Amino acid sequence: MNDTDTIFNTTTLPTTPRAYFWQVTKPHKWWMFAAILAVICGAVLDQGISYLFKLIVDAVGSGNTSRVFWLGLAFPVLLFFAQIIFRISGLLGMKWTVTVRKEGYDFLFAHILKHSHSYFSNRFAGSIHNKMKNVVEGLDSMIPEILWTYIYSFVAMLVTFGFIFSVDILAALVFLSLVAVLLLLNTKLAPRTQELSKQNAAASSLMHANMIDVLSNVSATRQYTNRFREVFRIKNLTEAYRSANQQSWVMTETMLFVNTIVLLCFSFVMFYILIHKWQLQIVTTGEFVLIASLITQLSGTLLFIGRAFNSTARTIGEMKEGLAELMVPYEIVDAADAAVLTVTGGGTVDWKAVSFNFDANPQAVFSDFNLTIPSGQRVGLVGASGAGKSTFVSLLLRQHELTSGVIAIDGQNIAAVTQDSLRAHIAVVPQEPILFHRSIRENIAYGLPQASNEAIEIAAKHAYAHDFIMSLPEGYDTLVGERGVKLSGGQKQRVAIARAMVKNAPILILDEATSALDSESEVEIQKALHVLMEGKTVVAVAHRLSTLREMDRILVLENGKIIEDGTHDTLKDAGGTYATLWSHQAGGFLKE
Repeated sequence: MNDTDTIFNTTTLPTTPRAYFWQVTKPHKWWMFAAILAVICGAVLDQGISYLFKLIVDAVGSGNTSRVFWLGLAFPVLLFFAQIIFRISGLLGMKWTVTVRKEGYDFLFAHILKHSHSYFSNRFAGSIHNKMKNVVEGLDSMIPEILWTYIYSFVAMLVTFGFIFSVDILAALVFLSLVAVLLLLNTKLAPRTQELSKQNAAASSLMHANMIDVLSNVSATRQYTNRFREVFRIKNLTEAYRSANQQSWVMTETMLFVNTIVLLCFSFVMFYILIHKWQLQIVTTGEFVLIASLITQLSGTLLFIGRAFNSTARTIGEMKEGLAELMVPYEIVDAADAAVLTVTGGGTVDWKAVSFNFDANPQAVFSDFNLTIPSGQRVGLVGASGAGKSTFVSLLLRQHELTSGVIAIDGQNIAAVTQDSLRAHIAVVPQEPILFHRSIRENIAYGLPQASNEAIEIAAKHAYAHDFIMSLPEGYDTLVGERGVKLSGGQKQRVAIARAMVKNAPILILDEATSALDSESEVEIQKALHVLMEGKTVVAVAHRLSTLREMDRILVLENGKIIEDGTHDTLKDAGGTYATLWSHQAGGFLKE
């Protein structure tokens, strides 16, 4: 179990806003309880001030000037204490809010990073981030609603009902009916509001994700002169977002209009009763002022209760939409008793009767596939697109689950060990280097963060990256830009190779590791790779067949099967597929 599993118990996924709310609030529940208590006290005192009006009016009516004097002075004092309590509730609410916001981002980010390769392949990175933001900031906006709309309103209505009941039972029943009708109507309309909010959130996520996708690939947009096409495409998405937003807004105004009509009708009846009883002197002037003051204070709350419901429903809808996408079960999980992979030497890799197919394609990529790569052997993979090379690498990294069979490293089934320990023993130099918008030093040390500056520079020198790094204004502290955009393709590849050297894992995967280099650089990098490969089990995928000439063994794949197996020299002269591919080289690259 890793650190994030220890901090965040994900045994039961919080797939609903309520479950997520408790997931991130539970560790800090005392801040919640303290904030709620402060709001309750503040609401009682705030509504109680209206009773002071009643006493003052009655004192004025009776001509008791001394009583009017002291009651008048008590008013600002009580108002001050009410505000002090609300400021305390604000501080407590702030502590609750900012704490669960951090907890929420930590929890969701840790959870998302454990998803499989397929999860991220099928989704926009921008969309994932937007959904995470909707969930976290949804709760962030709900906490003030909970404290100062729902709890305050509930307490205020309760206190108001008590005061009205003490004056006139019939008026109190009318008030109670008003509250009940408003709650019933707005509760009935809430599901429709939630659905519209989910549609609005989905439209927003899609729009932002596509914007980020275009901005991330702006070079291609310019090179293929598709600026107007992308602008038109985004215009369609913003139109869908506008339409969804408008429907949600119209729903809010509809709820406000309905609440206005209800409030008007019930208030008319209630005040008719009170005026009639005041005329009969059953209700005093002070009591009439008390109820009028209370209703005036609550009218905004009663009128906008629909907006509060709509806001909460919209937030819940956005949170549901986000959680439905983020809290899906993991496709690949560690076994309950998963061990930590241990590798001695280079690590022997065994494929035993392996079968695999993608869900979207029932045709098997591999079927009853068997292969042994002895410890320390350097193996090259060759084949046309679709032959299974990339899938071979993905399965070795356990980015997909096998349909059947076993892949073992030093006799240990990779499905029975932790994913982190498996990948910790494998270094990958991909075809397209993946760099973070961080310093070159941090990127090189990514596989071994505790690496010393000396180790980083030695690796950079072996990867022939040191000279170009030192020519940069800030040397190893230079930021490389998003996805390494400030570096050339060859420079990025050298940094990626240096990173693999620093990691120094026993198993090495080279996926077109020299594809972005010119011929002169390739010669130098090949020398560096010889140092990197020493004593390691190596799987090298290449279209540039010349890079595989010194491999111990070359496998030619076709439709997920090994059709040739041998050294470069033996296969080149055997007259088979490899010999044909070698003769068809153009500029050193394999024709697809």
